[in-house]
Amino acid sequence: MTKYDVFALGNALVDIQARVGDAVLSELELDKGVMTLVDDDRQAAVLKAVDGTPLNRCAGGSAANTVVALADFGGSAAFLGKIGQDEIGDFFLDDMRKLGIGIDVEPTEGVRTGTCAILITEDAQRTMLTNLGASATLSDQDVTDDMIRQSKYVYVEGYLLPGDGTKQAAYRTMELAKQHGVKVAFTASDPFLVNMIRDEIWDLITGPVDLFFCNEEEAKSLTGEEDPIVAAGKIHEHCENVALTLGPKGSIIMHGGEAFPIEGVVVDAVDTTGAGDMYAGAMLYGITSGMNWRQAGHLASHAAARIVSQMGARLGQKFTAEEIESFGKLPV
Repeated sequence: MTKYDVFALGNALVDIQARVGDAVLSELELDKGVMTLVDDDRQAAVLKAVDGTPLNRCAGGSAANTVVALADFGGSAAFLGKIGQDEIGDFFLDDMRKLGIGIDVEPTEGVRTGTCAILITEDAQRTMLTNLGASATLSDQDVTDDMIRQSKYVYVEGYLLPGDGTKQAAYRTMELAKQHGVKVAFTASDPFLVNMIRDEIWDLITGPVDLFFCNEEEAKSLTGEEDPIVAAGKIHEHCENVALTLGPKGSIIMHGGEAFPIEGVVVDAVDTTGAGDMYAGAMLYGITSGMNWRQAGHLASHAAARIVSQMGARLGQKFTAEEIESFGKLPV
């Protein structure tokens, strides 16, 4: 018996979002649209610069955002990531549990809970400053098979691979999943990451990974192909299922040797934070709740469009049961 549709492993971060002008990015000497890892002092300076600006705070991190999305659609999920013994860590646990997400972790003493400052400019670009904090203390010792063996899928974020301990946790999770016949989904996370560990990602998608999520830039970097359809096909030669997002142009789903082009949904983009995470969450919900791959792709495309048309990585206007059901009735 499965208890969870998805068990996710990732960095446990609290997202702190603020709308800013380009002048703030210039003042802080930040590259627009880029995610940068920062230390405590740098993060404190960034948060000071937005002091007085309306802030939105929620439990986040890539994999956490994905299972939050899945839970919003009505799926069941669990999450593993490390927090600190502080108020922000308590907030993270409380926020996830209110959504019905299974989470049971021992806080790390003497280390702050990780945070991600997300600075959103008028052009909907988000510039992210991530202080991993306690999330970087995740190790294979934290991973047990209790929640994994009760799940249909495990979902692992690529951001875990650069750290020695977090990488071992990721590999242990995938190993246990395979032992229990649980499917493995993996997200490339970032083009920079693909460039840094391209061979390792290839090893994963030719090995334990059953479903690979990536965006157009990541796919091109991984394969060396400029045509995204060709890139998706090349990845599919090694991986059973591929979901390649194309921003406003939609996405490409590869399954069973077939390519399913999914149309984009035209919206006025306000904030692109969490678009890929939302897409993955909706896709995983679809394929674990009885939709076929094409139907799940359409749901994911609409979900990603809805999230970029608002501020923040949480849906302000959730999909109704009738809307979700309508995607399951699309032609096969």
